[in-house]
Amino acid sequence: MLSVSRLLNGTVTEGDVLRYGRSTQHGPAHLLHFSADKKPVVVWNITGQCNLKCMHCYASATNKPFEGELSTEECRRVLDGLAAYRVPSVLFSGGEPLMRPDLFDHATRARALGLRTVLSTNGTLIDREMARRIRDAGFSYAGISLDGIPATHDSIRGMAGAFQASLQAIRNLRDIGVRTGLRFTVHGKNRADLGAIFDLVEEERIPRICVYHLGYAGRGGKISAFDISAQETREVVDSIFARCEDFHRRGIDHEILTVGNHSDNAYLYLAVEKRDPARAAELRQMLEWNGGNQSGIAIASINPRGTVHADQFSWDYSLGDVRERSFGEIWDDRSDPRMAVLKDRTRHLPARCQGCRFVGMCNGNLRARAEYATGDFLGMDPSCYLTDEEIREPVAAG
Repeated sequence: MLSVSRLLNGTVTEGDVLRYGRSTQHGPAHLLHFSADKKPVVVWNITGQCNLKCMHCYASATNKPFEGELSTEECRRVLDGLAAYRVPSVLFSGGEPLMRPDLFDHATRARALGLRTVLSTNGTLIDREMARRIRDAGFSYAGISLDGIPATHDSIRGMAGAFQASLQAIRNLRDIGVRTGLRFTVHGKNRADLGAIFDLVEEERIPRICVYHLGYAGRGGKISAFDISAQETREVVDSIFARCEDFHRRGIDHEILTVGNHSDNAYLYLAVEKRDPARAAELRQMLEWNGGNQSGIAIASINPRGTVHADQFSWDYSLGDVRERSFGEIWDDRSDPRMAVLKDRTRHLPARCQGCRFVGMCNGNLRARAEYATGDFLGMDPSCYLTDEEIREPVAAG
């Protein structure tokens, strides 16, 4: 997750404490420098049931729960384990988490245990009463997906009227004080709508937008043929940078992030290096401290059946089962060969990654996407869009 607004324009947000956590002359002195032993943010897909059928859904959710989903009591034990392990945050996702009847019981329990809670939802079920329940359960943030202007979004989400319902959800949450952001997963079927989505963010005063690159998992893998090319990706990221700078010039305070392609880290560094070389050195330090892709390190996933994974795109490989061991035991177990690689992966990455001057701020990008595309967990992520010239150390003049 790259905070473009923070790093391109120096706009500081609450989330940067976790993402970058370093005091600098361009940031507030209270930002903490966390140890290398990061505890993971846990994406908990608490149900596989969803009222929509999105074409890029990594969970392949349908309108019924997954067989063998964790019971209410088992979920309580999971939360106790996460609190004991001192994870910083739990992101309740799905499927559509609001379709799980006991969701608010778990959210309230998580808050009582000292866990920060986040909601990932399609928004279509959030009327004013549901918005109040979300607020009262103590969710610190709700991310709602919009994948384009109305016709595009409804087509991608598989339901007429989905756009208007999700937009109204954003308004309902905003109006009662729940911090809310918009999520947009970019691919060939909606790339043309990104500019209109930024317009919407400004018009509706939505404080945060996260632009996701396509993850090749579940139904997202099945539409990988519609992913955008390297050149198109560069154009998309350029447009995000331009909108971020435009908002900043006009004093419009929006948090803008990109997610799921850590080539963006290097691309942003290169952009800053061209115009402000002095600041680029500090920027590089921050990006390398953050470490790029954090699957298996600072991001984890628990699927509806209780299996633990390196991230929410990696359900094809289980690291363990919370019905059998606590989350902390599973997460610290480096006897699992994949977990051992993820914790310290540089020497295992493809030769191009190992020879890249930006490997410290990318960390090999998304392994799940590499595995889907190449059949090899340690293969090359096809979404890297940096050129051979860009990844080589520049030759000193003279």
